[in-house]
Amino acid sequence: MRIILDGMGGDNAPVEIVKGAVLASGEIDHEIYIVGKEDLIKAELSKYDYDEKKIKVVHASEVIENEDSPVKAIRRKKDSSMVVGLNMIKNGEGDLWVSAGNTGAQVVGGRLILGKIDGIDRPALASIYPILGSQPSLLVDAGASSESKAHHLLEYGTMGSLFVEKVWGRPNPKVGLVNIGAEETKGTTATKEAYKMLSQAPINFTGNVEAREVPAGAVDVIVCDGFVGNVILKLTEGLALNILKLIKKKFLDGLKAKIGAIFLKNKLYEMKQEFDYSEYGGAPILGIDGPMIKMHGSSEANAVKNTIIKGIPYAENNVIQTIKDAMAELEEIIVTEEEEA
Repeated sequence: MRIILDGMGGDNAPVEIVKGAVLASGEIDHEIYIVGKEDLIKAELSKYDYDEKKIKVVHASEVIENEDSPVKAIRRKKDSSMVVGLNMIKNGEGDLWVSAGNTGAQVVGGRLILGKIDGIDRPALASIYPILGSQPSLLVDAGASSESKAHHLLEYGTMGSLFVEKVWGRPNPKVGLVNIGAEETKGTTATKEAYKMLSQAPINFTGNVEAREVPAGAVDVIVCDGFVGNVILKLTEGLALNILKLIKKKFLDGLKAKIGAIFLKNKLYEMKQEFDYSEYGGAPILGIDGPMIKMHGSSEANAVKNTIIKGIPYAENNVIQTIKDAMAELEEIIVTEEEEA
């Protein structure tokens, strides 16, 4: 298997990207192709002992920056690490794409270069949602489309369920639709229609889930439009950071508190780790006809390593084909609901 890694994507490229690749290479038997400016990547690789048969460099002279317009960047920067790498996937020279680069450009690049899976109207950006004391959930959509129709939500739920089952190894994952109430009649026109569609889909749809239930791990797959998903993620991130800051402040407030902090040090560290995205790896861009994994823009070596390792089942278990096979059944559900409407 050949993993194509964007050597120039993210805030810490290529330093942390290369280091993460070396760490991952020591734990897997697959080949890693780092795409980017050859001189910079080889200069970083020279710092480490690694198997040259397992890590190779593919030169790309251009870089897509975070501030670049996604569509213009993909169309104009033909020799960028992202475009070169995605073309490698398209041409069968690679099996899995991994990048911490411009999210919008990755979604656009996936659609323009790899194409959408037949039957998928809108690809979705999935995101790992940490659950304290339990396994993480997968949130779909996390921001690829700010507005979604009912059949888009049906696609998100189905693709998310298949990913969690096939990649995370979680059988029959619970799928929930984010709404303002548990009742089927609650919500917008789109969410009410989506509820009916998801109920007929070949997945373990458990109904609506309220926002307060999401952090408790009520479901394995959280389904919502990109606007709601992005708000949930950023609110959770901000709340978690402020809680950790408050706990730190309280434990530094006086001698007794500091003594107590010493005894609880390990437990506090464990709690911090559960919030640490780098432990979970990256998240998939679902609906693209090729396995794509998006890392956090500020990913460091540990996150890169985990993303590579934990993303391998996405390609090995042929999840793309599984999604393709599921689309025919979804099409029947969509057509039936539209006829009834």
